[in-house]
Amino acid sequence: MRNSLYLIGLTVALASCASQQPVKKNSTKSKTPVPQVTSQVKPPTPTLPKTQIQHEGNYDFFKANIGDISKNDNTISYGSIVSANPKGYKVVKTFFPSVAQNFRQKYIILHYTALDDDKSVTVLTQQSVSAHYLVNNLGDKEIYQLVDENKRSYHAGISAWRNDKMLNDTSIGIEIVNPGYVADASGIRIFPDFDDAQMKKVAALVKDIADRYMIPPTNILAHSDIAPTRKSDPGPKFPWKKLYDEYQIGMWYDEATKQEFYNQIIPENYAVEMSTAPFIFKYQAALKTLGYGLEPSGMVDNATKKTIEAFQFHFRPEKYDGVMDAETWSILQALNVKYPNK
Repeated sequence: MRNSLYLIGLTVALASCASQQPVKKNSTKSKTPVPQVTSQVKPPTPTLPKTQIQHEGNYDFFKANIGDISKNDNTISYGSIVSANPKGYKVVKTFFPSVAQNFRQKYIILHYTALDDDKSVTVLTQQSVSAHYLVNNLGDKEIYQLVDENKRSYHAGISAWRNDKMLNDTSIGIEIVNPGYVADASGIRIFPDFDDAQMKKVAALVKDIADRYMIPPTNILAHSDIAPTRKSDPGPKFPWKKLYDEYQIGMWYDEATKQEFYNQIIPENYAVEMSTAPFIFKYQAALKTLGYGLEPSGMVDNATKKTIEAFQFHFRPEKYDGVMDAETWSILQALNVKYPNK
């Protein structure tokens, strides 16, 4: 038994010695130490103050530098009265607005209601026709506003002037209480006069609107100017010349220029020429140049007669027969000289 234990112990000792590796001597050459990489923490970037937009902030600057009335570039605006109100955010309007804008309001269109005061209010507020303003005939100092100037009112209908159509989109409509014409037994239309006190209201209102939106004289018009085949208001009794002379409102021709053109006409020759296709085309083109939505054709059709009549309502109200007589032709030429359609 002892011999067996002795043999087992000897075997274990030999196996243990065989598994041991020889110990290596330390090398005299020292190893280069591996540098330790330490991460660098960047300091926080300071928050810069918000850039402040510098501006001069006055109406005169805009009027001189942006609103050039000679180009009809009526772009002066200090932001809209109506703005977005996004929840949790602020809409800032304290800096210059963009110059790439203009006013919707390019025209002022004048009408008569062909109704009395009460019916005018009822129709213009409760039916499918409207206007921005209604000028009553009650002898008071009031003018009724029915539609906000920034919104479209339904007063012009199918209409055209110069390069624009459907003038509801670009105009302010003013209705004037007036009973409108009545036809006598022979069918001749009789137009009533306008009250002087009422015309003072109209003049003050038109002047205010035209000044604020820089609306040029060529764009202050009668309903019949922009829709001559459909409408005759405000008619030949509307005092366009008085408004021009006393308030500098709207268009009017220079008498001297008109007379120059008239003196060039030989009555005998004109009587023959006025019925020829080339001359008809010529005066149709002149009406279109002034602004009327008439396409020249060289033929006298209903649209031509109605357009001449509308022109006469406005500029030669003493006689409005729809005929391009010598005086009407002279006035038309004088107006195109004074108000060129650029």
